[in-house]
Amino acid sequence: MYSYLFRTIYLYLLLLFIIVGTEAIRCYQCSSDTDPKGEDLCGAYTKFDKEKNIAVDCNSEESNMPGTFCVKITHQSPRGFIWNGRWRQVIRRCASVSSTGVTGVCNWGVYENGVYWEECSCSENSCNGASTLSSFSIIILLIFGISITIFFL
Repeated sequence: MYSYLFRTIYLYLLLLFIIVGTEAIRCYQCSSDTDPKGEDLCGAYTKFDKEKNIAVDCNSEESNMPGTFCVKITHQSPRGFIWNGRWRQVIRRCASVSSTGVTGVCNWGVYENGVYWEECSCSENSCNGASTLSSFSIIILLIFGISITIFFL
């Protein structure tokens, strides 16, 4: 009797934690194409400065694109593409549809013209501000899975 009551209360508290913890995601939003001349605010060539950029709520009017996760897209030309140098472009923004259908991963490839591309997606607040994206959501899912296992044992 008490075991069933304890498990029921535990499950309700877990669901409440998940529901209360769910709110609109905040992502950094910038593009190296729109950086002022001589500055690298979006982190194409220098480390991304979180102090010079503010994460925006993906469901607010500030967001250029509404979304449920963050994305960082990088394009880089092959060597010798322009004056024997390379150019890089970085875009950070909210996104609602992943090309792979999976968040928390990075995909990459090379276009026919030799331009390298990389697209990293994540689902934690401000996660597209890192050079490599964290996998905090995997930890949350693991905790949730263990909790469900304990509940049904």
